[in-house]
Amino acid sequence: MSDAAQPTAADVRAAAEAVKTALDRHLAAVERRSGEDDPAVYEAFNQLAAAAEAYDELLYDRYDEVTPFEIPGGDESLPPYTGPEEPNALSVLIRRDYTVVEPQRLLAQAQRVEAADEDSTQVSGTVPGALGVLFGEFEPDEIASRHKEFGLEEGDSTLWVTAAEDPAEAGEWLETPFEGADPQSVICRFDVSAVFDDELDDDLEEDLESELDGELDGDEDLEPLDIDR
Repeated sequence: MSDAAQPTAADVRAAAEAVKTALDRHLAAVERRSGEDDPAVYEAFNQLAAAAEAYDELLYDRYDEVTPFEIPGGDESLPPYTGPEEPNALSVLIRRDYTVVEPQRLLAQAQRVEAADEDSTQVSGTVPGALGVLFGEFEPDEIASRHKEFGLEEGDSTLWVTAAEDPAEAGEWLETPFEGADPQSVICRFDVSAVFDDELDDDLEEDLESELDGELDGDEDLEPLDIDR
């Protein structure tokens, strides 16, 4: 079970409101577009992607539900697709970054795995050894969903789906798995980055400050109470 705090209903509602705000900003930026590569549209797109991602995660954590939409990140930075019109093969390229923030938790989890394996060679006494044990025991998706249990903190991640005319020969790309990736063969791409979260947090903080300023300005019009009456 994860150590992460369960989000409240208010957290989910706030995230939903952030999505609505980001949608309005994105539409306004598109309506004011100054050209094909308008940076304001690109920024609004990233803010909408970040807000949607945050809402989707909180909705799932609180209610075990998902949204019916998914916004790809970074597609506007990709060159035009020039791959095959009807690809016969696909490659899915995934990178996830982590930081080891609790080495003792990482070591303890790896030692539990080794303790349950009678044939284990007991290599979990070091961080590299513990990582080898855990990534050898669990699928990458499970590591991603349980990373806090293993003393890890998520960094940026990206997923590219690339198209090809023919499947690669078995074993030919294993030594350099990402070297041959052609950006012009990318069908779709999905990015998760702390940059999006930081932008979203900044925007929410600005909105809160604006609301507070508005409330304070409104209070100036109130008449003082007469406590003698």
